[in-house]
Amino acid sequence: MINHEELCCLIPHSYDMCLLDRVDFWDDNKIVCYSKSHFLPNNPLRREENLSSVHLIEYAAQAMAVHGGLHDREQGLKMTEGYLAALRDVKIELCDIDLLKTELCIKATKILSQEGNMIYTFNVFAAENELVSGRATVVAISHNK
Repeated sequence: MINHEELCCLIPHSYDMCLLDRVDFWDDNKIVCYSKSHFLPNNPLRREENLSSVHLIEYAAQAMAVHGGLHDREQGLKMTEGYLAALRDVKIELCDIDLLKTELCIKATKILSQEGNMIYTFNVFAAENELVSGRATVVAISHNK
């Protein structure tokens, strides 16, 4: 298991902006993360004390970034810049995030990787309920050894 502190070292989002609490599983193509940060009153995505369902895409984007960071770390590389370039087939279950009683489960699966650019599918769940799903293109700008 990879905890919050270690996650903050893998992605540019640190401390409160790192929304993920832990990684329970990852391999070359998949990652499964969990988070309870949607319960926090100081969650940096809150606007007028509310979290929108669309904010869950950021949770998925961070899972993809962590996946890339873990892969790069194994290769002796560190991704210096990466951008969420496109979203496709996004489905958002409109709900009041503040009423959720369980932690979030964030899953991302890499379906293509070419020269540092990747396409992932992603899903965010609360218990068995899928809240967000879609496909994302991530563009990596450069790598350093």
